[in-house]
Amino acid sequence: MKEKQGKQAKQDRLGKQERQRLGWNEGIGALQWLVFLLANAVTLPIVIGQIYHLPSDEVVSLMQRTFLVAGLGSFLQGWLGHRLPVPDGPAGTWLGVFAILGAEVAKQSGGGAYHTLQVLETGMITAGVMLLLFVATGLTARMMSLFTPLVTGSYLLLLGLQLGGVFLQGMLGLSADQPHVDAVTAIVSIDVFVLILFLSIKGRGWVKNYAVFIGIILGCILYYALGKGSGMGADASIGMPQLFAWGAPRWDTGIVISSAIIALILVSNTIASIAAMKQVMPDSSGGEEEPDPKAVSRSGAVGGVIQLLSALFSTVGTVPLSSAVGFVRMTGQTKLRPFLIACILMAGVAFVPILIRLMALLPSPVAYASVMASFVNLVGVGLQSIAKDTLDQRRTYILGITLLIGSGSMILPASVFETMPSVFRYVFGNGLILGTIIAIVMEQIWKEKRKAVQ
Repeated sequence: MKEKQGKQAKQDRLGKQERQRLGWNEGIGALQWLVFLLANAVTLPIVIGQIYHLPSDEVVSLMQRTFLVAGLGSFLQGWLGHRLPVPDGPAGTWLGVFAILGAEVAKQSGGGAYHTLQVLETGMITAGVMLLLFVATGLTARMMSLFTPLVTGSYLLLLGLQLGGVFLQGMLGLSADQPHVDAVTAIVSIDVFVLILFLSIKGRGWVKNYAVFIGIILGCILYYALGKGSGMGADASIGMPQLFAWGAPRWDTGIVISSAIIALILVSNTIASIAAMKQVMPDSSGGEEEPDPKAVSRSGAVGGVIQLLSALFSTVGTVPLSSAVGFVRMTGQTKLRPFLIACILMAGVAFVPILIRLMALLPSPVAYASVMASFVNLVGVGLQSIAKDTLDQRRTYILGITLLIGSGSMILPASVFETMPSVFRYVFGNGLILGTIIAIVMEQIWKEKRKAVQ
């Protein structure tokens, strides 16, 4: 009897230790996800502030609202939408809208920055309503057939090419006010980039899994130790997140039409992100499982709601972050629970002013370096997607044309597209969108010849 009780007590102790270990791993995993989410959300408000010459108080307030919408939106996607660790966040798609279409509206209306931002609120409302209509009519699920492995792989490669330059500029400390390389910033950023890659390749156990977290913490310490820290949020006045902080939405027909088309781009972004994440999830049967049409429809519906929330809280519209694919592959963070915890924490940060000030002190070069490291794996996933099928002459030509035209348009000056209508300016001026459209069209028009049955 005593022997049985002893065995039971031992099993209870082991079970408790195992639960503690799992809880510890989930906690650290959630913290690492939180750092990744914040790193992706903290920089774009600063960029938007520079574009529209917003005061520092408004930039910090925009950052606060971005954390709330991105955290809440990512949680809704993980819980009700695609149910994958693919966060929503402000990214290049809507940044291009704010930069290109916003400038066009400002020229036509003659209004100031806030007038333009109010018009863009209407654009995000339009995109949200269109996404909900696409789901209701079944268009979202039908678009899945367009995203073959070649299209998905091309999209991921173009995404890496488009944002790689942005990240590298941030790592080198380059900006409109700083046209020359900042040596100290570059050294710190490159060290963080190399350290994260080294730990993710050579590290073992928890060191490998938390390479991004370790790299960011050490990078922040080194950055401030060398006297490069800035106190952007130190004196900013921070209250609770406001509704329509830019003012009530303003109607503009051009933005409404453009945003309806942008909604289609958001659908394609969602499908490509889900398809890419399926390749690295442990239950994807070697990366061959296609996205579930129901999951795509759910994600589209949640995405529509998130666009409406973005307008309501006057922040940058969000899109599924394909860069999470590289992060998951590098860190092995495939479980959904830590991801959901991190999303809740991120949304909660928006209601704690002291944490907003702390996040505002996160050095953007260190954030750029951590995301750049994740993109190394993102490019690898894109290459693997393309390699699923034999690169015969047809696929080689489609890939070559897509990459050449898509990447080529990225380096053309913005003045090339100034005489075009705003919608065409956005499509032709965005290499990622242009290249993806080319890949989809060529895949559908240039059909593969089927071998005759002997």
